[in-house]
Amino acid sequence: MKYEMLVLDLDGTLTNSQKKITPPTKQALLEIQEAGKKVVLASGRPTPGITPLAEMLDLAKYGSYILAFNGARIINCRTGQIVYDKTVPTNAIPEVYNIVKEFQNVDVITYTDKEIISGIKANKYDEIEAMITGMPIVEVENFVEYIDFPINKFLVTGEPSILDEVAKVLKKRFNSFLNVYKSQPFFLEVVPQNIDKANSLQKLLNSIGLSADQMICCGDGMNDLSMIEYAGLGVAMENAEPLVKEKADFITKSNDDDGVLYVINQFMRD
Repeated sequence: MKYEMLVLDLDGTLTNSQKKITPPTKQALLEIQEAGKKVVLASGRPTPGITPLAEMLDLAKYGSYILAFNGARIINCRTGQIVYDKTVPTNAIPEVYNIVKEFQNVDVITYTDKEIISGIKANKYDEIEAMITGMPIVEVENFVEYIDFPINKFLVTGEPSILDEVAKVLKKRFNSFLNVYKSQPFFLEVVPQNIDKANSLQKLLNSIGLSADQMICCGDGMNDLSMIEYAGLGVAMENAEPLVKEKADFITKSNDDDGVLYVINQFMRD
């Protein structure tokens, strides 16, 4: 099979433990795009948290793509066109906020194009998100009133055991309207229903005339599982969650050992 698209999770996959793309991996990604392959950066991060990596890899020059918010938004980097965009229903915003604020030591955040908006009180886990995305945290007094714009997701942050309880309540209330799941022990994602990386990649593939069989997807976390199972070649990093490795077609080297480069050399060199 000739693979035409390489889809990459960021944290724990494309970037190493220092959150960097190594020069050999960067060079290989530029080379396959020069040869006509498409690269998709697929992350739970908001768009501004992905853009610096997209610029480093010249995704705009080669017409490659960003898949942000775990698939709620897809952007063509060359044209800036939003290929797909699904937002949280407006009527769910106050309800999500009111449920979350009943729990101790948690915060609920969302994003503008430039900032992380904290709805309750910023905590150390918000700081982790700020470090990952490169975006500053802004605490607002009235979160519900402040959000007068479409949003692609909430992130609830806090101690893992407390988030388990928050998740139970949110899932019970929004079972058919929102997807609620953990992307990290301290991060609880709240996104529109039917949003995951595989579902959104299907829409992207349809729009550009490719099939899943022509796609390689690489990841390490549970939010990568759907796309790894959907891809023609689903790849787990050596550092991936056990279930992700179990479901993958191929296990590559770790993110600290240029695992993405290894995949490119094995499967994407014509």
